Amino acid sequence: MPTHAEQRLIGYTPEQLFDLVADVAKYPQFLPWCAKAVVRSRTETELVADLTVGFGPFRETFTSRVALQYPTRIRVCYERGPFRYLNNVWNFTPDASGCLVDFFVDFEFRSRLLQNAIGVVFNEGVRLMVSAFIKRARECYGPPILPGMRRGGETLRHSES
Repeated sequence: MPTHAEQRLIGYTPEQLFDLVADVAKYPQFLPWCAKAVVRSRTETELVADLTVGFGPFRETFTSRVALQYPTRIRVCYERGPFRYLNNVWNFTPDASGCLVDFFVDFEFRSRLLQNAIGVVFNEGVRLMVSAFIKRARECYGPPILPGMRRGGETLRHSES
């Protein structure tokens, strides 16, 4: 049951970061573990997508329903695939120095083999994922737009279990 919570202050607007995270179809272009993304349906407030993730010799596809509360929150609800459950939430709060991003993920695979395999690389994988989103923001929007921001933002709080 890997869990990861992280809070970062990032020098982009909540709208920019929301749009970047909500653009699920482009995940294979920049997320190292995402092999394929198919958005099955999308409205202003919700999307349903199939993601194929691969790590090591494992490759799994899962479906999730994503609630979009522009520009403050994205909540991923698992529908079907290799997990017992998957909870993922992004919160975007405006701040004088940019956007305070709260990220949380918690999941468990049905397969004990997959659960054990991901447990070994989970923390590093999540760090790579968060870094990939920050790098993608720089690619899409240029350098952080607000003064006083370090490149990529500043980690304020971070917890894992």
